[in-house]
Amino acid sequence: MFGRLGRLFSRPAVAGGAWVFLVAGIVATVLFVGGFTVFADQTNRLEFCISCHEMESGPYAEYTKTIHYNNRTGVRAVCADCHVPKEFVPKLAAKVIAAKDVYHHLAGTIDTKDKFEARRLEMAQRVWATMEASGSRECKTCHNFQAMNLDEQGRRAKKKHPEAMQDGKHCINCHKGIVHELPKGYEGD
Repeated sequence: MFGRLGRLFSRPAVAGGAWVFLVAGIVATVLFVGGFTVFADQTNRLEFCISCHEMESGPYAEYTKTIHYNNRTGVRAVCADCHVPKEFVPKLAAKVIAAKDVYHHLAGTIDTKDKFEARRLEMAQRVWATMEASGSRECKTCHNFQAMNLDEQGRRAKKKHPEAMQDGKHCINCHKGIVHELPKGYEGD
């Protein structure tokens, strides 16, 4: 067995060059994936998300008044649970897209409550469209139609959830404003 392996690595220089590129590609991929994973873990922390004062005094303050923050079971969803996919490629795409929010903070276009509120509807619509396109994927990591106990739900939810499931609706279709206040100018669907 080792004889074959030795012959494989002692091929002519052209094949050896291909091996170098292959190994370099594997190393680069491992470094990129590892580096991105560390970066994503750090930027998914609640402390990072609210490190900008406009997030802390706006969306975070709203979130602390909701059941996603404080509830009878003690389960708490943080920003990344709702806004960042778990799978690698969608997470990478979400982080690239989210870089614009950091840019707008640094550029001063959303760095005050008034400026943030002026752009809030546009930002919310973008998030809602992403959630709609993914079928409310992040919501479904915790919420699942099949796991719902309709008998424990209120009258309206008991009626609407089976209809939504039958109609192929997603969480975001009905639950805009569940964690963050609806933006000024929002016209219900």
